[in-house]
Order: sequence, then C-alpha cells, then structure tokens
Amino acid sequence: MRSKDARALARLAAADLTYPQAGATRDDRLPTGYGHVLRDVSIGTGRPAFERAAGGLFGWHMHRGAGLAVTSTADRAATGAIVILRAGWGPLRLTIPCRVVYTVESYDCRGFAYGTLPGHPERGEEAFLVVLTDAGDVRIRIRAFSRPASLLARSGGALTRIVQEYVTDRYVGAARGLARPGG
Repeated sequence: MRSKDARALARLAAADLTYPQAGATRDDRLPTGYGHVLRDVSIGTGRPAFERAAGGLFGWHMHRGAGLAVTSTADRAATGAIVILRAGWGPLRLTIPCRVVYTVESYDCRGFAYGTLPGHPERGEEAFLVVLTDAGDVRIRIRAFSRPASLLARSGGALTRIVQEYVTDRYVGAARGLARPGG
C-alpha cells in the first residue's frame, strides 16, 4: 500500500460518518429525504454459487469487478474497516471513502453495508447482501440511501442518479460473475 493511501486510511479511521442514520439499510423502510436504490437480482443457483459470490463480496472482488480501485484497512470487509474506492481517471477521478457499519454472516445470507465518510461525493449508506433462497436461487440484494454531498454531485442533478444506477448495474454484473464456477 502506498504511504499516501496509508495516511488517508489512518485519517479516515478517526472521522465520523457523514449521515446520522448508521445501519438504516438493515430495514425495509429507508430514511426519507434521500434517493433510494433497491435492487434484488438472481445471480446463480445453489450453495456453491452462494459461497463464491459471498466470498467475492467480502473480499472486495465485486467492487473491483465493477471497475473500482479498492484500498482498505482489511482484506475482508468487517465492521469498522475503512475502504477507499476510486473511479475514473486523471482529473475526473473520484475518491469514495466509506466505513463498513455492519456485516451479516448467516447460513443463507451474507454481506455488509458501508457508510460515507468525509470526501465522499454522497452522504448515505449502501448494503450488499448475497442471499440463498429456500428454492436454491442465489440473489444479490443492494439497498442504499444517499443524497449529494459534494458540489460535483449536487451539480450533476439527474445525471448523478443515472451514474449511481450504472454503478449498481456493474455491481450486479460483477456479482453474477463471482457466482459462476471459476468466478
């Protein structure tokens, strides 16, 4: 890890989340006053696909597969871990710092949520759950609430939501790839 990244991660470890509703993605009712993302998509079938997808999610592979650069205080998502995601290139590169606010690790549901930290273009939380249904369907469930925090995000208007939907689509595609054998 570059020393610049190590310093940024250390600085963010002491930072507060930029929104007051930490953990609110656990509930079906997301906080008002935010834009919401709710996605529930089949990505495979059977326990092996579930295990591959859940392992890839916790190892940040879904994020990398969606095209984001990932720097984290932990190789595996865990409550309290700091992650800096990066998207774009050169002057259009976004830095997206978050903290994992909770994890879920049960027999048929695994995942985590992270919340925004100072420097993130949005304020809010996003949860990623891999679920194995009783019928053997493996699903990725993404739930988020956010609102613009930076001038760039505020000035983007509807384009900001379109970009968020695009990234969510990329997450779904990456999760589908992780669920496949060899994924």
